[in-house]
Amino acid sequence: MQQLVQLRWIAVFGQIVTIATVHSGFGIALPLAPMAAALAALVALNAATLLRLKTRAPATNVELFLQLAFDAAALATQLYLSGGVTNPFAFLFLLQVTLGAVLLEAWSAWALLALAVACFAGLVGFHRPLELPGGDESELFRLHIEGMFVCFALDAILVATFVARMGRNVRERDARLADLRQQAAEETHIVRMGLLASGAAHELGTPLATLDVILNDWRRMPALAHNAELLDEIEDMRAEVRRCKAIVTGILLSAGEARGDAPVVTTVAVFLDEVVADRRGARPVGVIAYENGFGEDQPIVSDTGLKQVIATVIDNAIDASPHWVGVTASREADALVIAVADDGPGFAPEMLANFGKPYSSTKGRPGGGLGLFLVVNVVRKLGGAVVASNRPGGGAIVTLTLPLAALAIGKAREDVG
Repeated sequence: MQQLVQLRWIAVFGQIVTIATVHSGFGIALPLAPMAAALAALVALNAATLLRLKTRAPATNVELFLQLAFDAAALATQLYLSGGVTNPFAFLFLLQVTLGAVLLEAWSAWALLALAVACFAGLVGFHRPLELPGGDESELFRLHIEGMFVCFALDAILVATFVARMGRNVRERDARLADLRQQAAEETHIVRMGLLASGAAHELGTPLATLDVILNDWRRMPALAHNAELLDEIEDMRAEVRRCKAIVTGILLSAGEARGDAPVVTTVAVFLDEVVADRRGARPVGVIAYENGFGEDQPIVSDTGLKQVIATVIDNAIDASPHWVGVTASREADALVIAVADDGPGFAPEMLANFGKPYSSTKGRPGGGLGLFLVVNVVRKLGGAVVASNRPGGGAIVTLTLPLAALAIGKAREDVG
């Protein structure tokens, strides 16, 4: 529709120039009033179309057909008033037919072709003849040849320009469809993994509870109660079992199976502090250098899935660089930016090219790469982005950009509901 508006403006401008040249330059009398009325109708159609485009509603095939039919009728009117088929610009009907073949469905393209042929045939017998000053027929023939040249050049330029633009639009549409198909496939993969994780969490609940009971009984056994070293190991085992139970509970919460828990209201600073503190307690690492440069704190809703996303990025950095990991939070416009850096070997070029795709990993173990795959998809669902790169001084950095609107209290409550 936008392309038609642009072409119609070109047509209006071209007709004004042509009418002025023929009437004033060549001294050929033209019926200016009805021709101006036809131009005004084209301008009015463009104005109405621009207002319609503001609604952002998709253009239908019938709309496009009616607009092209109106253009053909306006062209037929102008040709009727200026010599009919003896006017060299009669071949502009080919432009209408070409546009119809590109833009319209089969039935409407053929209908537009029939309309153009009918208009051309009607102009053979019904038109207002042009009268040259002095009635020199050779001069009329010369002007006709020159006009045909101008018409051919105009047709060729407009068709080439329009078809090139349409080809570009089609390629962009195909690229968008390919991206949507890829996202749909990835989301289906995530759903399958979520179902497997939820099922595994249910199955693991019972043996973990049994282990907790057994360890508690061991702690009270006389043979072990007086062995301080064994008691310490038992407490460590109980702590790890409790941690496993907490992870299982978190999986079930993320799957929506613990509906009695209300969302927790927190702030950006507290949320990030908790995530970093959890990673410091859970993973053996030399230093997690954490710097919060977010600025004025802002209330958000604590999200289990987002916690897991940030934890996954930090864990991957720890795997690559066990002695130092840097976590930096900042604010850019209305977005929270979290950068996780390490001083490990960095990303290989093929890893950067396939970043965020399932099973793309440098760890060489089954299932590797699923963590980053989930990270990219969760952040994308929130309207954010994940960028991975290598640091100039060595190591890698993964940057998460999260719109604050997606973390706001009202938005989170809507998502929970």
